[in-house]
Amino acid sequence: MNMATDHNRISSVAVFCGSSNGYHPMFHAAALELGRGLAGQGQRLVYGGGRIGLMGAVADGVLEAGGEVFGVIPDFLRQREGEHRAATLIEVTDTMHQRKQRMADEADAFVTFAGGLGTLDETFEILTWRQLGLHQKPIFIADIAGSSHKLLELINNVVDLGFAHPEIHGFYETFASVPDLLRRLREAR
Repeated sequence: MNMATDHNRISSVAVFCGSSNGYHPMFHAAALELGRGLAGQGQRLVYGGGRIGLMGAVADGVLEAGGEVFGVIPDFLRQREGEHRAATLIEVTDTMHQRKQRMADEADAFVTFAGGLGTLDETFEILTWRQLGLHQKPIFIADIAGSSHKLLELINNVVDLGFAHPEIHGFYETFASVPDLLRRLREAR
């Protein structure tokens, strides 16, 4: 189910980000800013459903600004970390694979924000699905304070070594600030 009324407009954005806040308060502040901005643009957040870390902060930002939050969380993580009880809608899945598929189905675009191994996993999976032609949705990488610098280096290295075609660079766009990312999400078709 996709909430888009204008088929060319991004109305639902999946955000991949950490279940921790990281060491620098700027990440938490940027996550709140992203959430508030998505709500201000009328874009629904689709995310991992957690109440902690940057995931919780993005959701909090959306909710504070009156937006919609659709969380997808596997039951075992719900038991361990807890879901965001204020979310507009929470869907509980049996597996991580089902969670990622539901997030992909519900999103018009994807944003990778600061995070750990789970964020990297989600990012590489959605890039791989794009490479395989399983979707044509835009992918945006937020490089807040250099948080994605090494990720981008790794992608470049894979291309430089001949394990991926240079066309993969066209599958994503990178932004160094939340306002620039939000502007692009607003303008993207």
